[in-house]
Amino acid sequence: MDLENAIESVWRHTQAGIHFPKEWEGKLSQREAYGVQLGLLNRYVAAGDTHVGWKVGLTSKATQSQFGLYEPIFGFLLRGDAKPSGTAFATSELIRPGFEHELCLTVGKTLQGPGVTLEQARAAISTAAPALEIVELRGDLRRDLSLVLTDNAGQKAFVTGEPITPIPANVHLGEVRVDVFVNGTHMEQAQGTEVLGNPAASVAWLANKLAEFGRPLEVGMQVMSGSFTRLYAATKGDHVEARFTPFGGVSARFA
Repeated sequence: MDLENAIESVWRHTQAGIHFPKEWEGKLSQREAYGVQLGLLNRYVAAGDTHVGWKVGLTSKATQSQFGLYEPIFGFLLRGDAKPSGTAFATSELIRPGFEHELCLTVGKTLQGPGVTLEQARAAISTAAPALEIVELRGDLRRDLSLVLTDNAGQKAFVTGEPITPIPANVHLGEVRVDVFVNGTHMEQAQGTEVLGNPAASVAWLANKLAEFGRPLEVGMQVMSGSFTRLYAATKGDHVEARFTPFGGVSARFA
């Protein structure tokens, strides 16, 4: 498979608003798809955006069961996708939008896989912020996961509340709780153990996965941990809020 040709083709389709090009259905392995995704990242950076971090998806049993996919995946975060708490999104400009409840973790030192442990990942995390990931279901995740990966795993934006740094020594990320509210109604409570047993495990997994592509998890990168809960569909008029104990709250609106 000619990787550069695939990158160019998917880039052209993406710029035209075509996210799951039919000519690539069933044609890419997951490793090739990640190669395309990373090639697109390079294109965005060359076009003037800034790479600020990564997202890890499919980390909780709730989201894995929701989509019938049982291994984590990653995508990239761009500065242009970073939004403050309270941001209003126009649903008319989104494709089947949804939101997830996550921690946005910043690494204070570079992690180079393979072999990064949970303990090493936790020690490297310097900052945590309550966060919502805004995703778009632009294609069928169950039908062709590789195309999902070339589409940056459905990432649209990430909304963060006030960052906490340093993280208090007595805070165990697996014990962090989130309370989910939609239009003022309490929907559920979930704990950090839902995220691969510990949100720091997402950071370790990411560092080791990036190593397969010759990349370190660089100092200063933000990492969206993966959702504590299932993916929620967003509809016009929704006001959503996630309150993370002990990190505080984050909210967004869909207009």
